[in-house]
Amino acid sequence: MKKVMHNTDIQYIRSNIHHKFTSDMHNLKTNFDKFFNITKSVFKDRINQDDNFHFYPNKPKLSDCEIIALSVTGESIGIDSENYFWGKLRSDHKDDFPRLIDRSNFNRRRKHLYPFIEQLNRYIADRLNECEDVYLVDSIPVPVCQIAREKRSKICKECFETAPDKGYSAVSKSYYYGYKLHLVTSVRGIFHSMDLTKASIHDVHYLSEVKRSGLSSCTLIADKGYLSSTYQLDLFTSCQVNLQTPRRANQEKQPYPAIFKRMRKRIETLFAQLCDQFMLRRNYAKTIMGLSVRILSKITAVTLLQYINSKNNKPINHLKYALAS
Repeated sequence: MKKVMHNTDIQYIRSNIHHKFTSDMHNLKTNFDKFFNITKSVFKDRINQDDNFHFYPNKPKLSDCEIIALSVTGESIGIDSENYFWGKLRSDHKDDFPRLIDRSNFNRRRKHLYPFIEQLNRYIADRLNECEDVYLVDSIPVPVCQIAREKRSKICKECFETAPDKGYSAVSKSYYYGYKLHLVTSVRGIFHSMDLTKASIHDVHYLSEVKRSGLSSCTLIADKGYLSSTYQLDLFTSCQVNLQTPRRANQEKQPYPAIFKRMRKRIETLFAQLCDQFMLRRNYAKTIMGLSVRILSKITAVTLLQYINSKNNKPINHLKYALAS
């Protein structure tokens, strides 16, 4: 018999969600301090006494390290609207952030700090990936608008080479308009490298970038979308990367180890976390640089949460509970 949910049940669920979100916002300064301390420790030899990477003739209200930490903090607690985030900071956290800058200024500075956010992400990820020799590669659609708005949309169209286009998602079996995020992770789900391409680019073409990503002497597990004997041979001869993919139905059957199938679930779970907790598919950016820095901030937040779990001897991929300690 189908159970009907009463209004009191719905109100109870909503109150729990609101309580959890309010609790996260209440601890925002504590979470910010964690990310700020990690950022300072990574760049301690590259920042000046004001925690900036460059000299500013007029000292900014927020330092470069604070900009990075604030960006990661917002993504880590799952706030998809930057306008709402800034409004909550001004209304509820005035005392915690007395020198808060304008949101437009924050956006401009965060884009300029893209290389440093990338270096922070890679530094922590490399520490977590020490001695790893098995990696995973996969892609996920990143739509920028509904397919019906494709013709009149102006999002990310400032340059033809980086403009979005229409692609097909084999998972949802439908077309979408936007980009495709290619991600290489270790078998534990820790970031190694990524790239953002047009939605129409086939997965197999990303393998030419994999050999320039620093991977060597390892096994790379992929799905059928990366099946190519040419790329497989090229990867092995150039950097000793053993590409493993299942065979298609019309090809000669070869045993595909069951352990590879189980390992692939890790990157699929990571994509689910990016879409659920970090709202990867909710895009409010208007330029390709704005979209890129938002995606990088989300992935950096994942890496830092994994690092915090590792330091606290917790399951590394329990991301929702990483900031509870």
